[in-house]
Amino acid sequence: MHPPRAAAAGRTASPATARLINDRLALQLLQFEGPLTAGQLKSLTGLSRPTVADLVERLQEAGLITVVGESGAQRRGPNARLYGIVADRAHLVGLDLRTHSVTVAVADLLGRVRAEHTVPIDPDGAPDTAVATALAAVDKALAAAGAPAPHTIAVGAPGLVDPATGRLGGTDWVPSWHVGLVGALRARTGVPVLLENEVNLAAIAEQRDGAAHDRDTFVLLWLGQGTGAAVVLDGTLRRGASGGTGEIGFLPVPGTGALPSASGCDGGFHSLAGSAAICTLAAEHGLSSGAAAGPDGANEPSSGTGAPTDAPPGESFVRAAVAAGDAGAAFLDALAARIALGVAAVCAVLDPGCVVLGGEIGHGGGAALADRVAGHLARLSPLRTDVRAGAVGGRAVLLGAVRAARDAAQNELFGAAGPGVSPRP
Repeated sequence: MHPPRAAAAGRTASPATARLINDRLALQLLQFEGPLTAGQLKSLTGLSRPTVADLVERLQEAGLITVVGESGAQRRGPNARLYGIVADRAHLVGLDLRTHSVTVAVADLLGRVRAEHTVPIDPDGAPDTAVATALAAVDKALAAAGAPAPHTIAVGAPGLVDPATGRLGGTDWVPSWHVGLVGALRARTGVPVLLENEVNLAAIAEQRDGAAHDRDTFVLLWLGQGTGAAVVLDGTLRRGASGGTGEIGFLPVPGTGALPSASGCDGGFHSLAGSAAICTLAAEHGLSSGAAAGPDGANEPSSGTGAPTDAPPGESFVRAAVAAGDAGAAFLDALAARIALGVAAVCAVLDPGCVVLGGEIGHGGGAALADRVAGHLARLSPLRTDVRAGAVGGRAVLLGAVRAARDAAQNELFGAAGPGVSPRP
């Protein structure tokens, strides 16, 4: 994401609208550049000195910026004051819901994570118990971050999120406690609760902070316990008419010996590239997962730092194959050939120019897997496509949720600064 450009908003807008646009531009510059003096704001925005002085006063009164220091030891006085965003003006909560766990992150208005907490969930237990456990995890993370209450919450969950209603559904296997937790958060907090498909949030994280940072158009192929995809075209996340864009697990592909159905993706791409299929493929190649290792904590007890407790078992085989070098090459090549089938289908329809292999397995395979997928893809598709390993890994859903909550909070607070408008307390 690139820093905002200065715009001469006041030439055509009404005075009130121009003030709002100028205020937002200044806030975006402070977010991207860090603390700035009034003189630096004047230079970067192209606004007049009196206009900058007015907006600085408005933003201070709104509690959105404050003096954070001076620009240099040799300078003193009003012109040397450095202004920065009041990061604690709002606290944001992101949640990553899995089948066996929930991970919570609390961040400030700039999106900096202040606390994370992961708790295991018994999928066979009572849904009410799971909801209570998840709510307690939210409370614990808020307390650890020193946040009295959340301003905005974003939840990433598997399943279809209906664009019209914002409700989770469309698949029978979605844990009922996921739906119950979203309802409980909305009822208990009274703040905006954004619900988004987990893979879509992972794509946001990869675009903002990861492998797709330089791309406005790309597809994220999620390789984890299951398979999924997120589609970003011209900078916009595409969800589809029913929220089903990217349900690539249902894609009919050769090599499965069956076809998927409306009630299940067995026989589809999921049967080639899901975690269970990867474990079977590894066994066929005589590959041992060995000791689990990796920065994302795969197959290790949760450290309490936000690593999900139900990382896919296929990840350890992929990491072991990468570490084994030539001994793991045959397995990686066979897996890459499978993944390339799904990628080729996506490219034939969308021509994204870039595919990111995300999730714990895509991240764990790194360049060794991505390069092999690119090689197989080049033989299947005439379309030039850059295949990259995901850079964010298993925390992509969580970080994407934080980014989504930050964007929503900033849209409200940054857009509300101005005369006659009371920013949210």
